[in-house]
Amino acid sequence: MALTPRQKEVLDFLVEYTERQGYSPSFEEIARGLQLASLATVHKHVTALEQKGYLKRRYNESRSIEVSADYRMAERERVHGTSTGSTEVPLLGRIAAGAPVEAVASPETLNFADFAGSAETYALQVKGDSMIEDHICSGDFVLVERTPNIRDGEIVVALVDGMETTLKRIYREAEGMVRLQPANSGMDPIRVSGERVELQGRVLAVLRKYR
Repeated sequence: MALTPRQKEVLDFLVEYTERQGYSPSFEEIARGLQLASLATVHKHVTALEQKGYLKRRYNESRSIEVSADYRMAERERVHGTSTGSTEVPLLGRIAAGAPVEAVASPETLNFADFAGSAETYALQVKGDSMIEDHICSGDFVLVERTPNIRDGEIVVALVDGMETTLKRIYREAEGMVRLQPANSGMDPIRVSGERVELQGRVLAVLRKYR
């Protein structure tokens, strides 16, 4: 369905904010970002976009606005001038990182849709060294899956006190406490009440670009 110019501004703001922060903005942040007069105006635009199928909300959850995967893909194609193309590359075999092994050609392919084919998957760029002992370095990209099924020891994106996100391993402790454990022996873990932590997803993969 057709969008009004203001509705497109709201959608584009949601996409940009979510990709930058890793979570969706509040109504107050949308109003400030787009200089809208009131929260009622924001609610009107969000409701209209939801009815048109451009986004969805999980009710009774904060920061739960999600822009449709179709719109995000269409915008990427529009910006780059081409479709995203194949998500497969040839998997030509295995290479040793220890003792040399015989190279054997393989007809397989590696399909990146296994990682990024879901609307529940998004990417974040890492800043900082808190996970370097897990070989996640500043400047790397992590692919994150939104899911309620997160186990102790998994690397997660955690929103603390509704304000700051951090990349850590999660451990649930006694009396409702949560330990967010860095993979850096020079840093202390973050211990907070579980009520102060909102899990934004778990890490599926790490990408590093050398050029």
